[in-house]
Amino acid sequence: MKVVGITGGIGAGKSQILAYLKEHTRCRIIIADQVAHELEEPGGRCYQPIVSILGTAILTEDGRIDRAKMAARIFADGKLLSQINEIVHPAVKEYITGAIAEERAGDRIDYLFIEAALLIEDGYKTIVDELWYIHTDIQVRRERLKASRGYSDEKIDSIMNGQLSEEEFYGQCSVVIDNSGTLDSVYRQIDKKLGEDLCQKR
Repeated sequence: MKVVGITGGIGAGKSQILAYLKEHTRCRIIIADQVAHELEEPGGRCYQPIVSILGTAILTEDGRIDRAKMAARIFADGKLLSQINEIVHPAVKEYITGAIAEERAGDRIDYLFIEAALLIEDGYKTIVDELWYIHTDIQVRRERLKASRGYSDEKIDSIMNGQLSEEEFYGQCSVVIDNSGTLDSVYRQIDKKLGEDLCQKR
């Protein structure tokens, strides 16, 4: 089983690529944001520590964490953001490390794909076999974010400025998939990479 980390800037089309991989490989896909949400549910490992810091004002009527309220609090206060990240990020990484061990022992799949925007920053390079960078031209990413999410230029600038540069992604990732063009083009790149993996196994 090969463990592959998939990363890239916002609007790069990572979800599209994961959908293709799910259909065309024997794999398991773990999305870090989804793991975090699960751990933040009532009874989850991160729930009580977060509520202890931010208070019950961030909860919905049924006791769940209101993500919009939480985001408003932590993104307005760098110290709070750091405190919440120190709770959530290690818990997510521990969950993923456990999943890797489980899948290696089970020998049921050929790939375990992990998708996260912060794979490099959070040190996942040490626990994956390979890092894939999904590169997409900035203008293409901007157009996608405006069309699919209705983001303004100001919001896009704010998010992109907080992410790694192209040079940093290229420097850390051994595989680059260019998703700036057509779907057929990106699928051909993926098929070529998967074919190379198959040849290496023989």
